[in-house]
Amino acid sequence: MASPSLTFPSLQQQFLTPTNTKSSKRKLPISASVSGKESVVPTSQSPVTLPIKKIPGDYGLPIIGPIKDRLDYFYNQGKDEFFRSRVQKYQSTVFRANMPPGPFIASNSKVIILLDGKSFPVLFDVSKVEKKDVFTGTFMPSTDFTGGYRILSYLDPSEPSHTKLKRLLFFLLMNSRDRVLPEFHSCFTDLFDTLESELAANGKASFADPNDQASFNFCARALFGTKPADTKLGTEGPGLITKWVLFQLAPILTLGLPKFIEEPLIHTFPLPPFLAKSSYKKLYDFFYDAATDVLDEAEKMGISREEACHNLLFATCFNSFGGMKIIFPAILKWVGRGGAKLHTQLAQEIRSVVKANGGKVTMAAMEQMPLTKSTVYEAFRIEPPVALQYGKAKQDLVIQSHDAAYQVKEGEMLFGYQPFATKDPKIFDRPEEFVAERFVGEGEKLLKHVLWSNGPETESPTLDNKQCAGKDFVVLAARLFIVDLFLRYDSFDIEVTSSVLGSAVSLTSLKRATF
Repeated sequence: MASPSLTFPSLQQQFLTPTNTKSSKRKLPISASVSGKESVVPTSQSPVTLPIKKIPGDYGLPIIGPIKDRLDYFYNQGKDEFFRSRVQKYQSTVFRANMPPGPFIASNSKVIILLDGKSFPVLFDVSKVEKKDVFTGTFMPSTDFTGGYRILSYLDPSEPSHTKLKRLLFFLLMNSRDRVLPEFHSCFTDLFDTLESELAANGKASFADPNDQASFNFCARALFGTKPADTKLGTEGPGLITKWVLFQLAPILTLGLPKFIEEPLIHTFPLPPFLAKSSYKKLYDFFYDAATDVLDEAEKMGISREEACHNLLFATCFNSFGGMKIIFPAILKWVGRGGAKLHTQLAQEIRSVVKANGGKVTMAAMEQMPLTKSTVYEAFRIEPPVALQYGKAKQDLVIQSHDAAYQVKEGEMLFGYQPFATKDPKIFDRPEEFVAERFVGEGEKLLKHVLWSNGPETESPTLDNKQCAGKDFVVLAARLFIVDLFLRYDSFDIEVTSSVLGSAVSLTSLKRATF
């Protein structure tokens, strides 16, 4: 059972584990789960018992094929139909195709696509796939966006810097654990106050900008103990981050503009980093001043203050803030659509548990909220904040779907579209539906198929894998969001439209707590 204060058992184990260990016998890697129990990480797939088939699909003619697939992906079909139509065409969830951006940003757009929950996890097995420079797919943004450094997200665990930089992130999380709960409540109380004021004035309140501000403030205050409003950065953080991230990811996004504008503007040639340089400098200066204690620790680990600061900025802004920018609107959307019955169930569970724990929100209290926990996991399942996963085969290998096995050659790029893998009908009942109680009781066994963190939800980040270092931190923040929401409100109504990154949600009513 979790203790009353905030702890990250998996991080504690990793931070305290010596970097260099020797053993005369080969051992299976061990990771610590959130519960503190050890679990064996599988090192190989089960023996091949399915028929080995040739991977269907093709890449088309040079230049023409990748551009055709890019146009289908962004405009002619859209992402989901791009994949769905090819599954139907080939009668296979494993096939060959090109992935954007293609010419002339990516030199090689050829991938093997994995769309089922059985083949997808090979992307997490770093004994089989290389994770070097594949964080954004078949292309890598210029390191000029990150101070000239290849950031941790782009490093393979076999690279020497990977262990040091991931250990630094574990230190950051351990060092900030006592600030997380109070700072979240403070920042998101401000968010709810803002939403109520806007709703009263306009009859509708957009969630996007207030959420961006609250999420950035929370990350800065919880992780570094600094209020952005008290610094030169002020309230500029979210806008600066959005510009900086957009310039990096533009080749794999669509902004909703006509394709004759978008194609030459953002999909054919990369946007120049110097256009985002001033924005990045303001962010860098903020983190360099705010992260003094963490940068001191970095130097003790043999990492320069500059490299550490660029990595802390990326982890906070791109990974943590970026995740909250996507997952909090998704939670609001899916829970909002759940209606009054789900809202009442969540409010009753949350309020009764908090009351039984002396009126305080603690880690121990939240462990007693099975529906709340399941609701968070279901949001991560149905709309994962990181949809695309890549890995390059380190050796010839065989991958298996539910129906067949396929041979992959060394050096071939594997790609998985997670929203299909986590809605696999052979794994999940009613996969396209949001089922808030899906992971309650016996449903917990399905958590191994929730994959948003670059690994199964039942496993933990270690120094030797690529699972998100802040996995527990983000899940905790998502739980806190639901807890604070239903401590304050009985129910709410929403309107939803699409946005560049996920869903755009507006609140049309907020009904204050009555019991």
